Amino acid sequence: MKDKRKEALVVIIGTVITQLGLGSIYTWSLFNQPIVNKFGWGLSDVALTFSIASFALSVSTLAAGKLQERFGIRKLTSFCGIMLGVGLILTSKVSSIGLLYILAGILVGAMDGIAYITTLSNAIKWFPNKKGLISGISVGAYGTGSLIFKYINSDFINKDGFQEAFMIWGIIAMVLIIVGAQLLKDAKVSEEKVDKGEGRVDFTVKEMLKTKQAYLLFIVMFTACMSGLYLIGIVKDIGVKLAGLDVQTAANAVAMVAVFNTIGRLILGAISDKFDRLKVMMCTLIITLVSVLVLCFVKLNFVGFFTCVACIAFCFGGNITIFPAIVGDFFGLKNHSKNYGVIYQGFGLGALSGSVIATIVGGFKPTFIVVGVLCMISIIIVATIKPPIKKVTLVTNSNIEKVQFNSKIA
Repeated sequence: MKDKRKEALVVIIGTVITQLGLGSIYTWSLFNQPIVNKFGWGLSDVALTFSIASFALSVSTLAAGKLQERFGIRKLTSFCGIMLGVGLILTSKVSSIGLLYILAGILVGAMDGIAYITTLSNAIKWFPNKKGLISGISVGAYGTGSLIFKYINSDFINKDGFQEAFMIWGIIAMVLIIVGAQLLKDAKVSEEKVDKGEGRVDFTVKEMLKTKQAYLLFIVMFTACMSGLYLIGIVKDIGVKLAGLDVQTAANAVAMVAVFNTIGRLILGAISDKFDRLKVMMCTLIITLVSVLVLCFVKLNFVGFFTCVACIAFCFGGNITIFPAIVGDFFGLKNHSKNYGVIYQGFGLGALSGSVIATIVGGFKPTFIVVGVLCMISIIIVATIKPPIKKVTLVTNSNIEKVQFNSKIA
């Protein structure tokens, strides 16, 4: 037992080291203006690289579970670390925006997504009774990586230029991910046993997609992610235009978002193990709803602006942490990487939708109203949703009990 606990602890340490390197992707905005100054490309064109990376990150998670089954967590994560590092190093040499999209967008985003989802799910499987806490540690390390690399990359950009910074970033991230990968080990999860006619067992992706709960959780995931990701992208502009703050003061909100985002991941993940996860999520959605309504309809000052921003960032970080645990609670741990990879597409869609909706409805306030409506819908979903139940029939043959699953899933 002690050896198993020691082994599990080593896996968590490896997961944290890996996630620190993976989280560095969220420092991309530091490179936008230097790239524009160097090549004369449009700022929006350069900034699109991160949207492409976010989309690639999300879509790549669909294949992550199968890749882990084939190659194992250690080999797969090591490969992702090497390719992510190579992608960043080669980005330092690009001279066309097309190559920028391919290397820093598609390649880096996809490798980040595969390693992120598999190491997170694997860590949760090692501690099935502490899903929230472990998810918080893993996702919190990912957020902390963005904070640490914010200072690392800023320093090298200022001293040596963005091209040198890309190379150093690639090397450091590669080393962290590869080193962390060597401490990882695939968790063994046996299918949940069922004693009577009905029970909660492990769902395959196909079985999960037959349940209404999968689609309802996707809607909630989309809402939680869109509200947080949209705010992260335009928080400085909100401070200037809606709260009347000077540019420097409003810029401080960027760092505050990162801090509260990380704190939310750590605190709410642990809390969700002690209280009903759905109730914790309902509280975060209510707080987000109130915050966006204040941003829309209340005359903002310094305190009001920073309070709303901190609340949304805190709840977004918490929801990103709670969701993997909820998917485990609803659909089991055996196929967690694959199942969560499907629900996680709400993250990718949410990352793209905020800006699109803002363009359609015109401005911050109308977009926040849309977010508010989505929050109301998600609150109703979370208040009424219940885990799916598989109907099973026990068959005894030659003293061997077998479990047969009915095709109909609640």
